[in-house]
Amino acid sequence: MENEREPMRCFYSNDLIFDLPENHPFLGRKSEDALSMLLHGQILQSEEVVSVDVADPFALKRVHDGHYLSKIYYGQFDAKEKIRLGLPVTSKLFHRSATEVEATRQTCYAALEEGIAVCLAGGKHHARKDAGEGFCVFNDVAIAIRDLQVHRPGIKVMVVDTDAHQGGGTNSLLSGDPNIFTYSIHSGRGLGSGLVKGSMDVETVRYVEGPMYLKQLFVTLAAALDQFKPDLVIWVAGADNHRRDKIGGMLLTQPDLDRRDEVLLSAFLKNRVPVAVLFGGGFVAKDDLSAKIHVRTVTTAKKLANQYLGI
Repeated sequence: MENEREPMRCFYSNDLIFDLPENHPFLGRKSEDALSMLLHGQILQSEEVVSVDVADPFALKRVHDGHYLSKIYYGQFDAKEKIRLGLPVTSKLFHRSATEVEATRQTCYAALEEGIAVCLAGGKHHARKDAGEGFCVFNDVAIAIRDLQVHRPGIKVMVVDTDAHQGGGTNSLLSGDPNIFTYSIHSGRGLGSGLVKGSMDVETVRYVEGPMYLKQLFVTLAAALDQFKPDLVIWVAGADNHRRDKIGGMLLTQPDLDRRDEVLLSAFLKNRVPVAVLFGGGFVAKDDLSAKIHVRTVTTAKKLANQYLGI
């Protein structure tokens, strides 16, 4: 009889659901749709899905300005701030975003314990200390890292961001910390208030196609891993690199994205570098395309977790 495998924990909450107008570019049910596909396709079993609650306010305050947190909670954004964020500011938005933070935080701890874990959301890399932008309210990546640093002093964390846009918020919040390395490969087409220098920034040409993108990615990420030896990788995967995504500005196909996922995850796992996988961006509602791309990433993570870690 075949031995039962350990679960690959994936973190989720029904509170991540955010109902928006049908034509809104942010997909408020993307996490729910992806989870449904993962369970229906038997890629995940129900016991592998861990439900999370809202994050501790103290975790949020390590990264974000208290006045900003209050404005989100009470829905006190002015018109310019609402446009910059791109989402309706309500108490529901605060709760949803703080829950997403907790999902990312728990994913990081689970990855350290088991070698890999997945957040069925996360990667809100545009959020800054006192401002939300580009559909990003709280910077879950920075918050999770600051929490890790409290509980595991000296931990070395690499953020690998393959979302189509640079995480300027993440870079601004983590800049100057010798125990953190931020790697990003992104389109020159910025989103939000602009680019912020990270540890290694790789800018692609506008409307880059798969072969050129993958060559740049594999060469430069290898160089980054030569420079910095992380105890944990937080990978903001991204589905907005796909050619049908109107916001991403790239022309990758699904086979290109599959290749990206396979090579990156293999590199981390075969070298026993724990990896926390976050969804990142993806803005194609038609045919549930963005959710399907995230599902493919989780499917690859599950396959390689079994191959390299036995889970």
